[in-house]
Amino acid sequence: MAENEPGRDVHGNADPRLTALDERLKVARDREALRTGQKPVDADRGYSQGNRVLAALIGSLIGSALIGWVLDRLIGTSPWLLLVSLFLGIGVAFRSIMKISGERPE
Repeated sequence: MAENEPGRDVHGNADPRLTALDERLKVARDREALRTGQKPVDADRGYSQGNRVLAALIGSLIGSALIGWVLDRLIGTSPWLLLVSLFLGIGVAFRSIMKISGERPE
């Protein structure tokens, strides 16, 4: 009799009826999204954009500093090419960040 009554499950087991209902709801939502042409919502999209911004910032700064340092060692113009390439790298990083931030995370 206690099996048919609503309330908390004292044993901690999930109700198979609720699990089946959740699965059917998920299938129905996916079909509706496909029917209306909507893409399924990606919950990690904002996190992915943040990682892209961080990678663009760090990658362009380290890459440009490395190129400037190597060119300085080859040509013999000690800090100048490093500084110039570092500022160019900052410009490229901010341009990339502006491009990435223009995308909507949904």
